[in-house]
Amino acid sequence: MKKVKYAIIGFGGIAENRIAKEGFGCDKTRFSGLPNAELIGATDMNPARESAAKALGLKWYKNMDEIFADPEIDAVYVATNNLSHAPIAIKAMNAGKHVMSEKPLATSVADGRAMVRLAAKKHLSLTVDHMMVYNAFNQLARKYVAAGKLGKVGDSCFHMEFLYGATPEEARTWRCNNVDEMGGPIGDVASHCVYMAEFMFDSPIQQVQAVYLPKTLPIKAEDGAYIKFTLANGQVGSFKVAFSEARGGLIGTLSNLGYEIYGDAAVLRAFGAMFQLSGYPDEPYAIRLELESANGIKPLRPRKFPNIYQQIITKHAQSVLDGKPLNAEDGLRNLRACLAMHKSARNGGKAYVVR
Repeated sequence: MKKVKYAIIGFGGIAENRIAKEGFGCDKTRFSGLPNAELIGATDMNPARESAAKALGLKWYKNMDEIFADPEIDAVYVATNNLSHAPIAIKAMNAGKHVMSEKPLATSVADGRAMVRLAAKKHLSLTVDHMMVYNAFNQLARKYVAAGKLGKVGDSCFHMEFLYGATPEEARTWRCNNVDEMGGPIGDVASHCVYMAEFMFDSPIQQVQAVYLPKTLPIKAEDGAYIKFTLANGQVGSFKVAFSEARGGLIGTLSNLGYEIYGDAAVLRAFGAMFQLSGYPDEPYAIRLELESANGIKPLRPRKFPNIYQQIITKHAQSVLDGKPLNAEDGLRNLRACLAMHKSARNGGKAYVVR
């Protein structure tokens, strides 16, 4: 099978350890390569990252322009800071490259819309790394909801709350220090909650209401937010996101990254399912999914655990090979939802339609 050849722009920790080592299978001690995709090289503004890339057998490009000029590269994975997603992706597409991007798609609706339109015009595949929908536990949860195992669902809560920004070093990072980056808990993790709610209930987000949490951290971004949402099919729920919540260590933090879905017959609870994990035994937390009813608590466990990053890369690569490009409309909608949350929080929790 022909393979789509990729290069990564922005070779930080997540790009190295999640995208390269796991997603593209560059860690040969744990993974094999993908049948339809291959990572060729990488670049980063920090030249010190060259050794990490070369250790994985990757070609090092001095800058992204070298990548765009390389005819061997079919697609790029954009893993830079949020403000640069749109300009880099647009430049890549104008060079004829397909694009995968870390979320958010962009930091403004205008930029996000321009990206979607350019991809369509050039018949290029554009997608955002909404990887949690590929987690086997989340896919099993979705099946239980769709099959009516919980009865009629009346409410749900998706939450990602942890401590980040309490130290001077963390407070200075772009994620905490520059509100234009769409970092902070809303842009950084409520974005995950949005696409997970849409995935779980098979309906796009339609309306949000939000309030910011009390300010306790020395950061310029919001400390956190409580958000009520409504999907197009009428399903309602909430998101709880924060950088200001200490959870007592690694286990407490990771177990808190999950959700509860409340039906009139049962409650579905996930622990650690909203993170970068796939469910492997050697991971730092064992994901749990539980169904609680009048009969007690029933643990639910998938049969297979495909890597979440490999799944999304494989999907993007196949869309390129099949000539059926992805359009990133979900990424644009996600961006609109996060911006609407900020607008609502700045206006006393007023409801805003996501559009």
